[in-house]
Amino acid sequence: PDARPADVAACREAIGGRPVWLAASTHEGEEVAVAAAHRIIKARFPDLLTIIVPRHPHRGPAIHAMLEEGGLAVSRRSLGGTIDAAVEVYLADTLGELGLFYRVAPVAFLGGSLVPRGGQNPIEPVYLDAAILHGPRVHNFADIYDVLDRAGQAEPVADAEALANAVAALIADPATARLRASGAAATLRSFGGALDETMRGLAPFLDGAAARTEAP
Repeated sequence: PDARPADVAACREAIGGRPVWLAASTHEGEEVAVAAAHRIIKARFPDLLTIIVPRHPHRGPAIHAMLEEGGLAVSRRSLGGTIDAAVEVYLADTLGELGLFYRVAPVAFLGGSLVPRGGQNPIEPVYLDAAILHGPRVHNFADIYDVLDRAGQAEPVADAEALANAVAALIADPATARLRASGAAATLRSFGGALDETMRGLAPFLDGAAARTEAP
């Protein structure tokens, strides 16, 4: 997904040197786990910034209320909220901006996977250099996750505590996060080229059909 370079630069400047992670395409029930994980991680990284991008932006008000009731300082993008030093959770309840947030967060948890929704496609964040975490319910993309998990290039987490531990470990070791992301991208590239192979296989038949069409 695209993102304007100026927006990426502005977001990175707002984040500064803070440790940051992204919960992407979250579904109802998962934001509670993300908030719990944030509190656990913050004990180790006091200036932590968590970015939440819900799968359905219309849930923004309910998520905002839940986070504030839990004592977290929230800024909501759909209301013009920005990131400053006081913001703990940035709620990006907008459409079409995951390309921006994948580019500024080195660690991404993909939602729809702690609840029975089947997960979200990891290809886009992998190619945008994010280290991937996911819940156990990824049946919509089981083949991709199986390959990445077996190679150690994505990591399944079962609950908020496991999510917090995995995020904290990657924040503490940026080199490992980068290696995981680059390794995942290399693995996925090895499965590419199917369209080109298919077209090469069809070429003799297409050429023959064209010749028959052109014959008098």
